[in-house]
Amino acid sequence: MTIYEEVVFVSKTYLGPATEQFIARQCKLLKINPPQLAKTDLPGLAKWMGVGAGLLMDEKKAQELSAKVKSL
Repeated sequence: MTIYEEVVFVSKTYLGPATEQFIARQCKLLKINPPQLAKTDLPGLAKWMGVGAGLLMDEKKAQELSAKVKSL
């Protein structure tokens, strides 16, 4: 499984069917091509996923998502 696929897998529980679109938006902000995500990209991606998800859901859940992505 690629890093991108792992991020999608972990995030689906929190973001449902919008997961891939949400990740694509976060990657675009960071100038990362989603299928080419590397472990070194995860801290920045996790941070911004937490921020973005915080606008859509409970802050605790958003930070939980961020932590799980960061730990991949």
